[in-house]
Amino acid sequence: MRKHYLYLSCKCMIALTLGFLLSLRGVAQVSQFIHVDQFGYAPTAEKVAVLSNPIVGYNAALSYTPPSTMEVRNSVTNAVAFTGPVTVWNNGNTHANSGDQGWWFDFSALTASGSFYVFDPAGNQRSAVFEIVANPYGNVMLAAVKMFYYNRCNMTKAAPYAQSKWTDGNNFMNPLQDQQCRYVYDQTNATLEKNLTGGWFDAGDYNKYVSFTHSPLHDLLYAYEENPAVFTDNFNIPESKNGIPDLLDEVKWELDWLFKMTNADGSTHNKMGSRNYSENISSPPSVNVDGRYYGPTCTSASATIASVFSHAALVYAGMPSLAAYAGTLEAKAVSCFNYVLPFFNANTLQTNCDDGSIVSGDADVAVGPQRSMMVIAAIYLFERTGNAVYNQFLVDNYAGTDVMSSGYWGVDATELQDALLRYAKLPGANPTVATAILNSAGTAVNGNWNGFFGWTTADLYRAFMPDWSYHWGSNMPKADYANVNRTMLKAGLGNAASLTRKAAEQIHYFHGINPQGMVYLSNMYAVGGDRCANEIYHTWFNDGTIYDNALTSPNGPAPGYVVGGPNADYTIGSQSPPFGQPRQKSYLDFNTGWPTNSWEITEPAIYYQAAYIRLLAHSTLPIEDPLPVELAEFYLKELDNGQAQLYWKTVSETDNERFEVERSTDGVDFSMIGELKGHNTTAVARHYTFTDTELPNITAYYRLKQVDTDGQFEYSKIIALYRNGDVAFRIGPNPLSDYVDLQMPPHTGTATVTLINMAGVEVMRREMDGSGRLLISNVARGMYLMRVEKGSEKLFMQRIFKN
Repeated sequence: MRKHYLYLSCKCMIALTLGFLLSLRGVAQVSQFIHVDQFGYAPTAEKVAVLSNPIVGYNAALSYTPPSTMEVRNSVTNAVAFTGPVTVWNNGNTHANSGDQGWWFDFSALTASGSFYVFDPAGNQRSAVFEIVANPYGNVMLAAVKMFYYNRCNMTKAAPYAQSKWTDGNNFMNPLQDQQCRYVYDQTNATLEKNLTGGWFDAGDYNKYVSFTHSPLHDLLYAYEENPAVFTDNFNIPESKNGIPDLLDEVKWELDWLFKMTNADGSTHNKMGSRNYSENISSPPSVNVDGRYYGPTCTSASATIASVFSHAALVYAGMPSLAAYAGTLEAKAVSCFNYVLPFFNANTLQTNCDDGSIVSGDADVAVGPQRSMMVIAAIYLFERTGNAVYNQFLVDNYAGTDVMSSGYWGVDATELQDALLRYAKLPGANPTVATAILNSAGTAVNGNWNGFFGWTTADLYRAFMPDWSYHWGSNMPKADYANVNRTMLKAGLGNAASLTRKAAEQIHYFHGINPQGMVYLSNMYAVGGDRCANEIYHTWFNDGTIYDNALTSPNGPAPGYVVGGPNADYTIGSQSPPFGQPRQKSYLDFNTGWPTNSWEITEPAIYYQAAYIRLLAHSTLPIEDPLPVELAEFYLKELDNGQAQLYWKTVSETDNERFEVERSTDGVDFSMIGELKGHNTTAVARHYTFTDTELPNITAYYRLKQVDTDGQFEYSKIIALYRNGDVAFRIGPNPLSDYVDLQMPPHTGTATVTLINMAGVEVMRREMDGSGRLLISNVARGMYLMRVEKGSEKLFMQRIFKN
């Protein structure tokens, strides 16, 4: 059966957790010491859980020692699927970059498909639930690419493309904003107004920078070139089903804005945005009305266009419907190349164009990287046109690039490295130059003085990179080290098996195999994440807004944003963590602004995102059509006549044939009890009701099976009606503060009530004989799971928030 994807609101996502927890039937809570890829593994992939014992850092007061053998259990049946030995890492030494001792548990021999968790039978602790399935990262890729749609400037975010919690009106289209952008150094001169609509917000701010697009656009273009089958035409963006892969549609949105930043002579303006930190800082984007301004032209901006557009021309030429567009890209690349060329030859490349009149990032580029951009452009233009002029430019200038002059092949110039190694394989390449390039790269790979290339056991968390790479935005080099290994593999350099293993293992770091046990993408609970980045520094999803926190705010941030990551150079000494921690623990899940400067840790950016997508694409299969039916509500109530009334609401539907209502008495085996016709395709909210006239005398579980017009289907969350008496479990008051009033059905008897925090740690356990009051005044503010059980039977579970 094909795998399908049902878009659920955050409310449904949280309740979905209840569905899978019910299937665990009394199994221990998630351990913060057992680290797995929370999304899962392909059946033939290497599968190694990392077990940690904190020695240094914010969690040093905790401790864990695993047993000599661990288990993998099926999350539905709890049956043991695999048992194997635990191996101590590095003779029990503490890993300096994490401050942890550790062990590895290899369960690669388990290849059966299903839903599983790693279990410590001695300590009664388990990992997050994960899947072993052919395409474990399909949903993850959808969310990661959708980040660019949510970050689109000057576009309404509407159903069915945006989920209901992240819909928003058009943005920055008011007078003197992006359609009438004024020159920052002549702000009253209406004759200099430009239409600079389009493009993506660069990062957590709403501004747009030309030079900052250089690495993300090359990475996204290579992501497509390296794995074109992954990027289908069904990612549920406005351009879907137009015959063009959606990733290329998304890249084109940025390219079209870059066209507008250029002038007829090839000169290019460096950036556009706000004048200061008090303008255009509101959430959501649509409410901002302050003027927007563009900056001066700069050779770095034109060199960026020449480099990116020449590469894009090659890629888009492969789409017959975009052949003319590819020609336009080529022409603009040539124009910008020719504009920069006199500055290049005279050694007068401009490096001080950005004086900060437009905040906040500095768009200037040093001479060395600008020269590399021109070499990159020449390589792609030579491949595209066959013009010997570009080949000669490469021959004359390649040796002076930073990579070739130093012999340093790392992650600081990945766009140049990709282009040089590509040139070395071109049929018309200068043989002497091609040999020099391959020899230089081969020497770096084989020498491997810094440990960049190939698999190593040096990192407890199995994703080694040098100490100095744990800087602001460390998740970008974390992905890039894997991508560089793939580049060398493609060039035929180094040990193929070791390079492949290195690149494949690196992805798990992003998905939970790190000291935080965190998915370093925002709000990924709906697609399998167990502990995710709940807060990100982004003006839309700002502190104190309804988008603040994925667990405690009404909406939370949109899914799929890659955060900057641990930063050992974090500057605020009074905020620990992140300050003063081992490098991999220099992280905190927060999004406050000055004076705590969370942007140094959790701000996302298009360049982090693109590097991750390029990495992820190597481990992702083609994504089948998602089912774009957004279910916003699903609940029930018991009627006085002993029947049950089910209610649900959709925000939007596409090709929705019907809903089948299914019922179970054990939460596992379901049977259809009725169906309701869907509304096919609609962007209007629709309400549905269904009455169960044959309600059983025991607890009943319900779910919806949504079926679309071509037969694809997906299930909703599971909801339950408890029938131990005349009333169900209820809690109050709302909000909770010092106590919880828990109402249980009559005849429940003595039950165990536990509170579990979002780290999976049990913070309270009480025995209650029927309904009563549970004092929680000593419990810290935050989100908890309340669970009521008798023996191994779970009677009731609900998330609560304690003020």
